[in-house]
Amino acid sequence: MFGKLGAPEIVLLLVVTVLLFGAKRLPGIARSLGQSLRIIKSETSALRETGPADTTSSAQTAHGLRLVPDDARAGADTGDR
Repeated sequence: MFGKLGAPEIVLLLVVTVLLFGAKRLPGIARSLGQSLRIIKSETSALRETGPADTTSSAQTAHGLRLVPDDARAGADTGDR
């Protein structure tokens, strides 16, 4: 189905995209898409290097994410309000 995309189809898709999102928003959309693809690429390469057992620690260090264990969240919800 998608193997037969030629130049006219690609041009049509680009025209429809410009009409839907507008020319001003396209650079921001492309930038976000590029950042997402870079993150996916780095995570998959880290997964290949370290293996599936170490995925949470690589995600924590690679993108500055702080994961909170379930025990800590449960203790934080018991405060007096």
